[in-house]
Amino acid sequence: MLKSPSEFTAGNTPDAPRSDLPHLLTALAADLRQLDYTLDGVARLLGPSASAALNRDQIIPALLETERAVRRDEGNAALAAVVRLWLLAEPQAGETLDAALPGIRAEGLLTLGLVQPVPGSGLLRAKADLRPYGWDANEDGSGGAELWVASDLAAHQQEGVLRHDHVLGIGQASTTLVQTTIRRHTERALDLGTGCGIQTFHLLHHCQHVTATDISERALAFTRFNILLNAEALSVDPARLEDRVSLRLGSLLDPVAGEEFGLVVSNPPFVITPRTAGEDVSEHFTYRDGGLPGDDIVASLVAALPDVLAPGGTAQMLGNWEVTAGSEWQERPQAWVRPGIDAWFIQREQVGPEQYAETWLQDASEGRDRQHYRDAYAAYLADFESRNVNGIGFGMVWLRRPPAPELPITSRFEEITHPIEHPIGPHLGAAVERTDWLAAHGLEDAYLLVADDVTEERHQRPGAEHPGVILLRQGAGLRRTNLLSTELAGFVSACDGDLTAGQIAGALEALLGGGMAGEDGFDAGPFRTGLLADVANLVRDGFLVPAAK
Repeated sequence: MLKSPSEFTAGNTPDAPRSDLPHLLTALAADLRQLDYTLDGVARLLGPSASAALNRDQIIPALLETERAVRRDEGNAALAAVVRLWLLAEPQAGETLDAALPGIRAEGLLTLGLVQPVPGSGLLRAKADLRPYGWDANEDGSGGAELWVASDLAAHQQEGVLRHDHVLGIGQASTTLVQTTIRRHTERALDLGTGCGIQTFHLLHHCQHVTATDISERALAFTRFNILLNAEALSVDPARLEDRVSLRLGSLLDPVAGEEFGLVVSNPPFVITPRTAGEDVSEHFTYRDGGLPGDDIVASLVAALPDVLAPGGTAQMLGNWEVTAGSEWQERPQAWVRPGIDAWFIQREQVGPEQYAETWLQDASEGRDRQHYRDAYAAYLADFESRNVNGIGFGMVWLRRPPAPELPITSRFEEITHPIEHPIGPHLGAAVERTDWLAAHGLEDAYLLVADDVTEERHQRPGAEHPGVILLRQGAGLRRTNLLSTELAGFVSACDGDLTAGQIAGALEALLGGGMAGEDGFDAGPFRTGLLADVANLVRDGFLVPAAK
């Protein structure tokens, strides 16, 4: 760990690409751009089927397609050679790379540490993964980017178990966090546990300055390389990197102690790993193992993140949490949240100890040694059994330090396992805005409309006079389904922006509440209160939205 939060500037970290040779980075970027080594370019080369297989880490269809491209040499042989080198880990001849990448050539790739010789063959093989990455522009034309991202070779690209300081590439968890993050302009943002830097790339498009931290020096070296390789697309001046990015070496929040940020994002090493007495820290897979027992790494972050949030600042992260026998999944996460902090947890899935062990043993290719796999599997099961754990949840976490202490606190813990829309971040942000709007304005004088993506569904028995089930469904965002009572269905049907919520509730109270009070003594006051509480939930969830008046 650094003694102070000074810049990580090393450009020649062992076994990581060099970032201290700007002329070679410029030449490499120009070559890759000229070659059309982009997401679209690679997709056109491989075709839909081979591209889909490669996204599943199945390389054989892509190998066959690129072999045909090289054999036919119809103008895309150079791109095929580069795809084979970095995406498929197929060694290439130096002269082939010289022709494909004439600006940097094979010698420059060797100097940067992106390739290495295959002994006795005269070929060069990938020393790191280098692949295209990008995202589309917003409707106003802003925000799109085409980048190249270096990381360590993945399990399907090499033999043996992954190195313990493995720098993970762009995976499902990192893209999930990208899609989940609520994007808003922020002066200072923190990428906690940056890895190869994917969260930082996105933050640089809407934040003035990003601090990226990691416990791994190699991870920071990859991040620095990736930022400088894509300096133009990320609006970074290579000669003044510190103006926009600060790279810090250290554990969790240690490198930023005493600082505050408007936005924190983190894909932390949340994987629950069995602990052993006297274990060697160097044997941890640092990209996924935070070194703490059980789900303590996520618990400690949820509790500590508010310390680095500015007033109104938010934190978003992914995490695992243990579910003990006889308890509800949210019991542990609820205990982690400090008083006075807004929190929203969404559990996306829950698996048993066996499936959890299989997932993470496969992730690091630990099944290639039969005895090691058996011992490691047994250690997972024994570890979970020692804490009476029968399930492990995975999901998304949103935290906020309220902008003012007198505001009501948001606390939501919900399970949503069905498919949702991506990116979901804009919809989560809109939900937070609606919750804040309700706290500031209330419902009585509000004009409401049914959201454009909402449809109503009614079911009734044949011959029945009235439907037995009335459902509201969302076609966008979290795609919720809400079961409506008769009075709530009547309220929704009247939300055309002409009457206030209070007026609609009053009419329904007179029509339904009063009749019920006359028949069985039901008090009309609770009718109205309960109805408006249900309406408030529909507003929070986006079925109803405030009308502009």
